[in-house]
Amino acid sequence: MFRLMLAFIIFVHGLIHLLGFVKEWQLAQIKQLTGKTLIPLSGMLSKTVGLFWLIGGLLFIFSVAMYLVRKEWWWMIAAVAIIFSQTLIIIYWQDARFGSFVNIIILLTCFLSYGTWNFNKMVNSELHSLLLSTSQEKKVLTAVDIAKLPPVVKKWFERSNIIGKEIVRTVKLEQKGKMKTKLDGHWMPVNAKQYFTVEKPSFIWVADVKVAPFVHLIGRDKYQDGKGNMLIKLLSLFPVANARGKETDQGSLLRYIAEIVWFPSAALSNYITWQEIDSITAKATMSYGGITASGIFKFNADGDVISFEAQRYYNRKAGPTLETWVITIDETSYREFEGVRIPTRSTVTWKLKEGDFTWYELEITKVEYNRITD
Repeated sequence: MFRLMLAFIIFVHGLIHLLGFVKEWQLAQIKQLTGKTLIPLSGMLSKTVGLFWLIGGLLFIFSVAMYLVRKEWWWMIAAVAIIFSQTLIIIYWQDARFGSFVNIIILLTCFLSYGTWNFNKMVNSELHSLLLSTSQEKKVLTAVDIAKLPPVVKKWFERSNIIGKEIVRTVKLEQKGKMKTKLDGHWMPVNAKQYFTVEKPSFIWVADVKVAPFVHLIGRDKYQDGKGNMLIKLLSLFPVANARGKETDQGSLLRYIAEIVWFPSAALSNYITWQEIDSITAKATMSYGGITASGIFKFNADGDVISFEAQRYYNRKAGPTLETWVITIDETSYREFEGVRIPTRSTVTWKLKEGDFTWYELEITKVEYNRITD
């Protein structure tokens, strides 16, 4: 609704600018406009200024068209239109001064759109960097490849339908859900996209979190070359968090291990080792980038993963503390994407001394394997 209202305002604002062109070129009588200016205009000069009214109006109309078709760079056109517009408003202050308020509204929207454009530009650059190191060699997973895995892990592979399929090199997925940032906080809707590479383990997770009407957070969680970084910005502009360091690196590595349930063939990577605990539990240890961490996968009798648990650093004001981090999978949520059977719904919980803090509930809605293009 807000999008349509803003588009209508910009469109009408652009049309009003065309009246200045009509007035100066004497194409019609417009009694509401006195034509008084702060500096004298006459003859060709007034017609030249009239052309500026036309250009400004057309720029606003073109920018709103780009806004409606969701072109991220629409704000650039609108910003140029505002420069034309406000200069003309100052010259024709008596007739046009109220247009300044509309320009302020459009300028604020441009400012926010710039933030989104700049954030997405950063993410695209980071994604390009990830893909540069991705091998294009195609390999098919065979029964021989999983022969040395613990029986419970082999059963998971068989249950996932990945034997005989191409080994995953890259993953792109979409998810929706809700999250909260503190134990007694309110739930906030989330839409996210995530990209993985496997040969050199990495991911980029980009989330749009609706905090309140017209207020949102943009988050980017990245793991690359063994380093993690969580960046959160309010309205895509104002940094709220920018976590990095050894504790973040360890947490990002554990997140990567936990999320291989969405691309199980990654469990065969040489940086992950497996140890069977019992018939329904296995320990996965990942060593990469100078960091080693482990987590426990639990399976049901059919071989489906139903939970993951690890000791992960939890950020506190006084400093990170090692806490139990649990991902619980909805056993009824398994479905196939491109022939691979994976869980689609799960919850993420911190087991804290203050109480269980379930901060994220998610659902996978789309998965693409080996199809990320730069």
